[in-house]
Amino acid sequence: MSLSSPLEGIRVVEFASFVAGPSAGRALAQLGAEVIRVDPLGGAADRHRWPLSARTGESLYWTSLNRGKRSVALDLRSEAGRDLLLDLATAPGPDAGIIVDNAVGRQWLRYEALAARRPDVISVKVQGRADGGPAVDYTVNSASGIAALTGPEDSAAPVNHVLPAWDLLCGQEVVSAVLAALRRRDRTGAGAQIEIALDDVAAAAVADLGWYSEAAERGQRARHGNHLYGAFGVDFASADGDRVMVVVLTPRQWSALTTATGTAESLAALAESAGADFSTDEGRYAHRHRIAEVLTPWFSERSTAQVHAELTAAGVLWGPYRSIAEVAADFAESPETAPVLVSLAQPGIGQVISASSSVRIDGAYSGAVPAVELGRDTEAVLADVLGMGGSEIERLRADGVI
Repeated sequence: MSLSSPLEGIRVVEFASFVAGPSAGRALAQLGAEVIRVDPLGGAADRHRWPLSARTGESLYWTSLNRGKRSVALDLRSEAGRDLLLDLATAPGPDAGIIVDNAVGRQWLRYEALAARRPDVISVKVQGRADGGPAVDYTVNSASGIAALTGPEDSAAPVNHVLPAWDLLCGQEVVSAVLAALRRRDRTGAGAQIEIALDDVAAAAVADLGWYSEAAERGQRARHGNHLYGAFGVDFASADGDRVMVVVLTPRQWSALTTATGTAESLAALAESAGADFSTDEGRYAHRHRIAEVLTPWFSERSTAQVHAELTAAGVLWGPYRSIAEVAADFAESPETAPVLVSLAQPGIGQVISASSSVRIDGAYSGAVPAVELGRDTEAVLADVLGMGGSEIERLRADGVI
């Protein structure tokens, strides 16, 4: 087993679409697991999800989330196709018998059906809501209360985020659940029925930040726009019109910012007149707008290059604002600036920007491999995992099962 592929030898069957389940499978594959994605013939509902390649029309989304997996396509409307999926999910082996799915309501794939074939099966099912109701990241986010905190200070309209954060977080919860259940099975021999609801992932995360408790005590928090809540942090525009985000979380960072901008005396005078203590998060947060007014001229009088250089030299905690297109262009020009990203030849599309696992093992990134064509590995997987012979596979093909 390679140290850089700690999950080598583990086999996971993934029968899931969209983001949560597939992102979990991708993460497991990047750590060395054999992940077999099973789709219906022609692909699942996410097969052609945007964004699409302008060159070929193929889904950049689908190929990105399914890199490094083996692909099997079955007629899952037929009993024979369903039996094959169940067989793959419960195939023997100490590191097999693991399935991740989001097939809520499909009785033929319920835990009892899996456990009847392999009692120690590990089944991880991604749900929308814990009661079995439907939900996706965007409906969960609106219901969680986050959209009511997002957006300009002077707006009352809810603002949805673009990033499917709850899906991605749910995917990592799935990874943790798979590894925890596998560890328990290795120690005790017991299988596991695990259910993870996207709605629960969001609610638990917000609660763990203390935000629901705060609302229960203080009422609804006001919107803050780009201001950091509870400390000092906000964006400033340079003379070129570019913006940077500046954050202060420690006394050293506050000293660095006031020194870099030459505003230490002005801000000390402001603190004295306001009867505030700017050495604390609370003091800086309470007077964030007035502090920003003092700092703004320094940024607006300097070019973007000057702002970047002087903040960096002073040890200020800051970051630039970049568009997605700018990040892609920067990577094309200087790949070393984003070492987790990888330029990859994706069959059916061409050169794309992919990524290694963000987990570096022994100082090394995992690298990336392309997604294979839908269903390309069907015959090989049936032979490798289920031991099927050529005549049996040919009969399945003739029957339209594969």
